Amino acid sequence: MGNKRIFTTRSTKLLILFIMAVVLIAGFLSAVLRIQERPRKMPPHTSVIHDRALRGAILSREGYTISRSNKTYEATVHARSIDPEKKELFIRLFAIYSGLSEKEVRQAFLDKKGHPKKGFVVLSKEIDASTAIQLKYLAYQLRRLHVFRSFPNKRGVQVLYGLDILENGEEREFQLKDTLTPVIGYVRSRNVGRYRKIYGVKGLEKRYEPYLNKTQDGLVRGMRDVIGTIIRNKSSLRIPRRDGYNLHLNVSLALQKYVEATLDRMKEETGAKEIIAAVMESRSGKLLTLASSERYDPAHITQADIPKLNAKFTEYPYEPGSVIKPLTLAIALDKNRVTPDTVINTYNGGPFHISKHQTITDDEAYDSLSATDIIVHSSNIGISQIAWRLSGAEFHKGLSAFGLGRRTGIDLSRELPGRIKPARLLERKPHEANQAYGYGMHATFVQLLRAHNAFNNGGLLVTPRIVDSVTDASGKKYRIDTPAPHRIIKPHTARQLHRILEKVVSEGTGVAAQYPGLDIGGKTGTAHITEHGHYVKKYNSSFYGFANDDKGHRYEIGVLVIQASKYHKYFAAQSAVPTFKAIVDDMVELGYLHPNLTPEQREAMLAKEKKRRAAARKKQQERTRQIKELLRRQREQMRRQERKNHTAPRHRRPAPIPARVHHKPRVYTPAPIPRRRTPHEALPDMF
Repeated sequence: MGNKRIFTTRSTKLLILFIMAVVLIAGFLSAVLRIQERPRKMPPHTSVIHDRALRGAILSREGYTISRSNKTYEATVHARSIDPEKKELFIRLFAIYSGLSEKEVRQAFLDKKGHPKKGFVVLSKEIDASTAIQLKYLAYQLRRLHVFRSFPNKRGVQVLYGLDILENGEEREFQLKDTLTPVIGYVRSRNVGRYRKIYGVKGLEKRYEPYLNKTQDGLVRGMRDVIGTIIRNKSSLRIPRRDGYNLHLNVSLALQKYVEATLDRMKEETGAKEIIAAVMESRSGKLLTLASSERYDPAHITQADIPKLNAKFTEYPYEPGSVIKPLTLAIALDKNRVTPDTVINTYNGGPFHISKHQTITDDEAYDSLSATDIIVHSSNIGISQIAWRLSGAEFHKGLSAFGLGRRTGIDLSRELPGRIKPARLLERKPHEANQAYGYGMHATFVQLLRAHNAFNNGGLLVTPRIVDSVTDASGKKYRIDTPAPHRIIKPHTARQLHRILEKVVSEGTGVAAQYPGLDIGGKTGTAHITEHGHYVKKYNSSFYGFANDDKGHRYEIGVLVIQASKYHKYFAAQSAVPTFKAIVDDMVELGYLHPNLTPEQREAMLAKEKKRRAAARKKQQERTRQIKELLRRQREQMRRQERKNHTAPRHRRPAPIPARVHHKPRVYTPAPIPRRRTPHEALPDMF
């Protein structure tokens, strides 16, 4: 019995030990299995390099870059990775290579409360490509100088960080600053993940956003080596970067710069709030220039630039005044209601009743005028009676055919349609007369440029275009679809108006636009501005006309002077017409127009140009003299102030002289007055 009990106890113990061993082995094996199956936190075997695509560029007719995108980079460093003993060396070197001040670099290591940062520090977020290359070289040199040190992370693993230069986005560069603004528009940025992308907000940048931003990012993916470099072989993947389309403009940069300078000068001469102008090829509608005197730098927009952001070419509907009169006459001629020789009673300049309580007058008193002379002398009374020969529906349909009251289709980001009176109102004589000479309606600058161009294009209406084509990254060109020109008046009617507008320049209100050897014609318009529902003594002055030569060049030129403030400059003949003439001068100088001059005319033109240049040189010399005189007065005032502030110390009463002590009296010597400089010394190389 005793042996059997002992045996049972020993067997039980062995069984228990066996079971425990099996459980331990099974636990160990399961743990090993779980470790094998669990994903290991090891660096991936493959690596990816992203190559972000850039927004397309905008180029002038000659191929000069107006705006383009560049990649930007940011510099980061871990605050704990810099050896404290070498931190000053790091700050000095980074400041030298980045162009930042040492103060700015030190400030980056502090938080808002002025405490030192402990993690990653962004030293700069706006680093261009050339600076990024320099900083990458600096990062390599800093490692060689042992500026960086390793430190334990949260897991206790020693890590070593350096100076990292990372691509963080793109920026828009406007190389010519304010040139072609506000047409070119401006951009803003938004973050897509950690990358900053550019998008258009105004002007061409917004209108052609689908083309400029039609991009595809590139990348390279493949197996990596031990230091992370991608091994380029058959198994690696490479997707090339595809940048956005480039815009190629019809705008000539040379002519644009000339016209902008002309507008700046005329704005100063007239005291205008703003002057805008355009030159368009009559047959194609291509805009060679679209300029404003109010421009801004799209890369640095200030509070004062906000009123300049809107392009008044399409966003400033105004009452055009007398420039509507040729359109009114064209509609009547096309309907055979009058002929150029039809005589209209103009009642000696008025007053002429258009209703029981409304009268109108003319600036010049004539008993009667032909339809041609009504335009030449800009008669309100005459054009009103011509309009009355049309029904309200005919007049409304005719103005609509010229493109008034609807958008032109110009390729800008925003265009207002303007407004003309409905046909039912035009059945009433006061409303029809009012609109016949350009009041009671609103039209934009581009609408009127397009409408008047029909008189220089055989009665065809074209669509003004700023952009000629787009090209992809491979250089393949794609034309922009443009509506085909369509007829709005008969060719015979267009020729009649062409001759009438020539007469306006030869003997009417546009005589200042004459240019020997060129075919010039056009119509002036001076219109009151309304404020708070009332007409005030402020005016918009405009001139829309053509300039052609005998070599087949045909151009439509428009000028709008907004609120000229100097005496009598609000008249179109004193502001818009001289501006038109100056633009024609620019076009002749640049070879867009070739006057057919006789030897006598050429000699007279050369003499006139020589006289003009002499006057400009004299004016510049006078201005230089005034600046020198102003500087001389400022120097004299500074010297007088220095003498006034320079007071001699008062002589103190000498102390009593002790006995048997010989005192040598002190002599006061005043400080020397600075030597007066000669004029040449005072103005070193300023002029």
